[in-house]
Amino acid sequence: MKKQEDMICGRHPVEEALQARPLKKLILAQGLQDPRARALEQLAGKMGVPVERQERARLDRLAPGQNHQGILALATPFPYASLEELFRAAKTKGEDPFFLVLDHLQDPHNFGALLRTAAAVGAHGALIPERRCVGVTTGVYKAAAGAVEHLPVARVTNLARALEELKKRGVWVAGADMEGEQVFSRADLKGPLALVLGGEGKGLSPLIRAKCDFLLRLPMAGRTASLNVSVAGGVLLYEIYRQRNGW
Repeated sequence: MKKQEDMICGRHPVEEALQARPLKKLILAQGLQDPRARALEQLAGKMGVPVERQERARLDRLAPGQNHQGILALATPFPYASLEELFRAAKTKGEDPFFLVLDHLQDPHNFGALLRTAAAVGAHGALIPERRCVGVTTGVYKAAAGAVEHLPVARVTNLARALEELKKRGVWVAGADMEGEQVFSRADLKGPLALVLGGEGKGLSPLIRAKCDFLLRLPMAGRTASLNVSVAGGVLLYEIYRQRNGW
């Protein structure tokens, strides 16, 4: 059964969502005097979004384990994009396509952090598989700090097939792998590119690794076996950004 609504929590994610798409309801904690919350309440009123004041304990129950800051919003389920929409985003900007691809990522905080970084470096969208991968959840909304409202996310049935489609359309596919043949800073990452990151612990699945045109590695001096995927992804995304902008 498909879920009927998303829960978005925290001032910044709610503010970005409120400005990007219709919301069902804005819920504020009783007694919250934050002027930014009042500004959200006024904006919601102008946009015809119902506003409720409820006890903070109620907000805690609605968004367990989340730092909601006394601010929640109910929205229609996240509108996943099509692959074509990702290409259209690049074409609209007159830029070579630049996509983030996530292979079986499980942690919503890692997902949100990667979406936030991808949006910051000008990526045109992200691709995730429908199965065995976290979708856009309450935790992702919070970790992404509003980036999900500005970065198209496509959810595909078959990730390997989607990579083949990218390659047919002239996009090079670079995977991040500890055994990669190229040090990331020496690879040519300009032009149409999709960066593929694996899931926590296992990294790229064998099938997805085989679909990559080349593999990138991040040299490490310490004894740690690998970097957190959102950290490694951040390094790689910024290297792509650096090369694409010539600095």
